Amino acid sequence: MAGAEFWYEFASTYSYPAALRVAALAEARGVSLVWRPFLLGPIFASQGWRDSPFNLYPAKGRYMWRDLERTCEAMGVPFKRPEPFPQPSLLAARVALALEGEERANFSRQVYLAEFGRGLSIADRTSLASLLTACGIDPTATFERAESDANKAALKAECARAAEIGIVGAPSIVASDGEVFWGNDRLEQGLDWAARGRV
Repeated sequence: MAGAEFWYEFASTYSYPAALRVAALAEARGVSLVWRPFLLGPIFASQGWRDSPFNLYPAKGRYMWRDLERTCEAMGVPFKRPEPFPQPSLLAARVALALEGEERANFSRQVYLAEFGRGLSIADRTSLASLLTACGIDPTATFERAESDANKAALKAECARAAEIGIVGAPSIVASDGEVFWGNDRLEQGLDWAARGRV
């Protein structure tokens, strides 16, 4: 089976619709998908940005919010802008990385639905614990793994790996040959490429 990686950041607006679409798109193409949570902060910092480009460039931000509203409406999924934006996503990323397989994918979708579907905070243990419980995952054991030194180091390594392979934003599809496709509007193209099994 062909494979691809889905790189996503919980503070990323366009990762919300992508996270809700990508599994079905991959399955339809016979592509095995690995969910890879990471942080955009280090990548933005390397470009001299200390905030989301959607905040740094207000006209771009206004367009993005309206475009996201249209995208969610077309998909039939809820949308509510979270405040503040971007949401602190470090803890959510650590928790997601501490999970594997379908548990990681299910939890990640629930984080996005809470954040961008209901406008809720994803920054604290209480909110994330409720999402873990809703997914049938033990919060206590998961937080213990998430906040371990090994998992913290693993997330730093994921962020470094993202920069190394040329990821500049989220969401991104990375095919097995290293080809990178950035954006919710590039999911199909990236998965089509991966399905051809180019290596």
